[in-house]
Amino acid sequence: MSYKVTLIPGDGIGPEVIQATVRMLEATGVKFEWESFAAGAEAYEKYHEYIPKELSESIERTRVGLKGPVTTPIGGGFASINVELRKRFELFANFRPIRNLPHIPTRYPGIDLIVVRENTEGLYSGIEHEVIPGVVESLKIITEKASTRISRLAFEYARKNKRKKIHSIHKVNIMKMSDGLFLRCSRAVSKEYPEITYGEHIVDNTCMQLVMNPYQYDMLLMENLYGDIISDLCAGLVGGLGLVPGANFGHECAIFEAVHGSAPDIAGKNIANPTAVLRSALLMLRHLGEHDAALKIRDAIDEVYRDRTKLTRDVGGNAGTSEFADAIIQAMEMQGAAATGNAGAAP
Repeated sequence: MSYKVTLIPGDGIGPEVIQATVRMLEATGVKFEWESFAAGAEAYEKYHEYIPKELSESIERTRVGLKGPVTTPIGGGFASINVELRKRFELFANFRPIRNLPHIPTRYPGIDLIVVRENTEGLYSGIEHEVIPGVVESLKIITEKASTRISRLAFEYARKNKRKKIHSIHKVNIMKMSDGLFLRCSRAVSKEYPEITYGEHIVDNTCMQLVMNPYQYDMLLMENLYGDIISDLCAGLVGGLGLVPGANFGHECAIFEAVHGSAPDIAGKNIANPTAVLRSALLMLRHLGEHDAALKIRDAIDEVYRDRTKLTRDVGGNAGTSEFADAIIQAMEMQGAAATGNAGAAP
């Protein structure tokens, strides 16, 4: 079986880390048909559209995308490609697992958190306008539909994956109506899952609690802007954005992406770390039902990080992007050789 996947290399280091990830994915033995498209400034130069029609049609057709980082101009220019893709394809759930990698020194070993973030509304959706010169208004839209939908996804995931606890994160002491609606929806859904402990924490207190004792949390459920901030904070607990994966789910399709920036200062130098994109691709494999291949990549990542001789510079090594990919592929080949050898061994 071959999977058709829409590929968005992005810009900056995006094409390098995506190319390396494609090579590592294909080394699992899973077959892919890649449909590659530019987005952002590069796409505009070619098509006069930041998200070309052909890219949208590809996602509608394949229903699965793998995306590298795309630069978003600060303070002007075009709107975030990430936000636009999430809106266009109703990718209502952002999913970020936060787990340590072997031998990456952090203050907190053994972290196992999942951040589940509503993706389509709230302040982060960027609905704003100038009321009069010198006065700008941003609108925070919270709906019962979206709040219930994201809550149900979180609790369903917890039930299927035997997670024990969900905290809904809010600022209801100030935004009593909008965050109040989000909490009411979360509470209503939680009653359908009595085996899962449900709690609520104010967002600023949550940030403090995470840097004091992150082990008290299991899954964190929240609206859009809080999720953007807290997911980055949680990434810092395990080594930074270059190491953590991201996934965006809707009812019809899913896009898996690196959550770090495009790092144009190191683009083209073969020194970028593809770990975040690779771990995102691992989530994609699971989404496609290729669990053995996902496990193969996960074990190879752990092996390379334990060995440390082929790590990129950002995590204390001297290897380049391509050397890291070679090491992952070699680790997977060694897994296969070991499995073949064990198959003929006496029980």
